[in-house]
Formats: sequence, structure tokens, C-alpha cells
Amino acid sequence: MLESIITYSFFMQVFRMFTPYYLGASAATFSERSGVVNIAIEGFMIISAFSYAAITIATQNPYLGLIGGLIIGILFSLFFSLFTIKLKINQIVIGVGFNLLMAGLAKFLMLLFFHSSSNTPGYPHIPRLPFLKSIPMIGDLTGDSIIIFALLLVFISQTVLFKTRFGLRLRSVGENPEAAETLGIKVRLYKSGGVIICGLLASLGGIWLASNQGSFSDGMVAGRGYIAIAAMIIGKWKPMNIFFACLMFAFFESLEIALQISGSGIPSQFVQMLPYLITILVLIGFVGKTKPPAADGIPY
Repeated sequence: MLESIITYSFFMQVFRMFTPYYLGASAATFSERSGVVNIAIEGFMIISAFSYAAITIATQNPYLGLIGGLIIGILFSLFFSLFTIKLKINQIVIGVGFNLLMAGLAKFLMLLFFHSSSNTPGYPHIPRLPFLKSIPMIGDLTGDSIIIFALLLVFISQTVLFKTRFGLRLRSVGENPEAAETLGIKVRLYKSGGVIICGLLASLGGIWLASNQGSFSDGMVAGRGYIAIAAMIIGKWKPMNIFFACLMFAFFESLEIALQISGSGIPSQFVQMLPYLITILVLIGFVGKTKPPAADGIPY
């Protein structure tokens, strides 16, 4: 049965499913490297996915939807940084509040604009890159600009965090903000920068989901933001490690889809819980084995 399921198209599906996981996990990494815990990745994905859908439906231009979704994500990240960095409110509480706020807001606006609490009308996808989608075998994968960006982001984030002055200063404010400030580093500025990058990347993950599905629906993010945070923890806040953790989660989500399509006889409830079960089991194995930035979650 596995031989009939694990095919070339299956592995292409793994890389597609990898995209929102890695964008979300990388987003959380930039925020936590600056010392700000952001568990609102799920909410950022939801509100940006809805924003992309609403703007694309209104304009019939997916590029405007993309830009609008990213702007909404940045605005919410600025709002998030106001509470966590400026007002120094508990970051976990604010993260939970933002998840509820953005999920509820998306559902309310969907009912207001589209008179449905379940899904929006269909809309155009973000066009594939014409000079890449014609590549034999992997054209469907390489033609998707957001998938390409997610794969490149593995190297971009590794370089930015560990090879640049910005990355060194970002990590220093997440490890020891008092020492960083004595060296003239503007701690709050770098913390805000980490949160804004987080909102931008998480929003891009939500936009990819909305574009790929072709219609925004309630519950479409389906906990991927939380799994992305788990991938970040398993990957020990290091981009290359996170890459493999996200591949693992993408593999099991793709396996869930393949088992449902194949009619394997396995109870559908078990198949649907598979990605979340794997997340719990893997996290249990990593309890006590990961060390976050020293000042992560501590207001300054």
C-alpha cells in the first residue's frame, strides 16, 4: 500500500505542504531570537489569508491581494509589538488574545462581506512563473514563487541570523538585552524588527494557503501555525534544523491526505489526527533537550 502512496507526486506534495510550515516556523524564529514569544502565528496566517481572499475577490488581481495581505500582517505585527514591547504585557496572554482576535475578525468580516460563515467565493491563484513552470517533472513546484522563496529562506535566514550585523544584534537582544544596550544597541528597535519580520513571514504562509486553495474557508489554516512553533522548538531555533523538522511534519500531512484518497481502510478520524499526534510525540521526545534564547519572553 505504501508503494502505491509514496510516489513522485507524493514528494512534490510534501514540498508544497512544507511551505506554510517553514514560513510560520521561520517567522516565530525571528521573533523569539529577538526575545519576544509570538504564539500568534496561527492568527497571522488566518487574517492574511482572509485579506488576500477579500482583496483578490474585490480587484480580481492576486498581486494586489498579495500586497494587501502582507500589509495587513505588518500592521497587526506593529499592534502586537505595541502590547508586548512598549506596554510589556505578558507575551503568552497577548499571543492567545491575538489568535482569538484575528480568527474571530476573519469570520466576522467573511459573514459581513460574503454572507457566509464557512467560505468565500473562488478567486484567482497567484500566477506561476512562466519561465520556471515549463521545467519538466518539477515545473508545478518551481513555478510557484512562494514555494521557491520558502526554500531560499532556509539559506537567507541562516545567513541573516548568523552572518550579518543585524542578525548578531537581534540575537544579542534575545540573549542579554541589558548587555546589548550597554553596547549602544537599540533593544526595542531590534525587538520590533524581529516581530515585524515574524508578521511578514507568517502572513506569507497564510497567503500561500489561500492562493493554493482558491477559496478562503473557516478553519483552513487548521493548526499549522501551532505546528510551525513546534517545528521551531524541535529545530532549536536554527534555520537548517527547522527545515528538516518542517519536512517531517509536511511528510505526515501529505501522508494523511494520501491515505484518505487511497481508501486505505484506516479510520478517517485516526488519519486526520496523524499530523497532530506526531507533533505531540516528537515534542515529548524533545522536552528538556532544547534551550531557547536566554531572555525569550522576558519584557524589557
